[in-house]
Amino acid sequence: MDKFEKLVDLIGDFDNAMLVTRTSEGELDARPMAVAELEPDGDLWFVTDRNSGKVADLMLDHEVAVTMQSSRKFVTLTATAHLVDDRAKLEELWQEAWKVWFPQGKASNSIALLKVEPKRGEYWDNSGVQAVKYLIEAGKAYLQGERASTDESINARVSM
Repeated sequence: MDKFEKLVDLIGDFDNAMLVTRTSEGELDARPMAVAELEPDGDLWFVTDRNSGKVADLMLDHEVAVTMQSSRKFVTLTATAHLVDDRAKLEELWQEAWKVWFPQGKASNSIALLKVEPKRGEYWDNSGVQAVKYLIEAGKAYLQGERASTDESINARVSM
């Protein structure tokens, strides 16, 4: 598996992400988002309220960061985000649980899709076999007074 495939595979392990935008004051603002879909090329879809602060932020700056984290897996993405009005795509992605945010369901006028297109990403995977491998390498480095190194199965930067 190459670095790109590994990154997309890891992204697929997450149901939620933190979406980071830049406000009109130039500050960074992060909020949790449910991942609606991951495309094979790494593009992500989210559902949002078109009247939200994040949409206002995106009108000024389409550059975003997306972060995902579990106890042993981490992903960061630098991306471009765009609001998309596509009722057919919304129909395809719709989940009943989203009625918590959109009580009128998919018919709500405020619902819109957010497409996030990554430009680059980085991952750290300290799970499974990789965790054992890293612990061995870290132990050796510690005993030799050196810095532990990682290979692409554990950490890599990816241009998308």
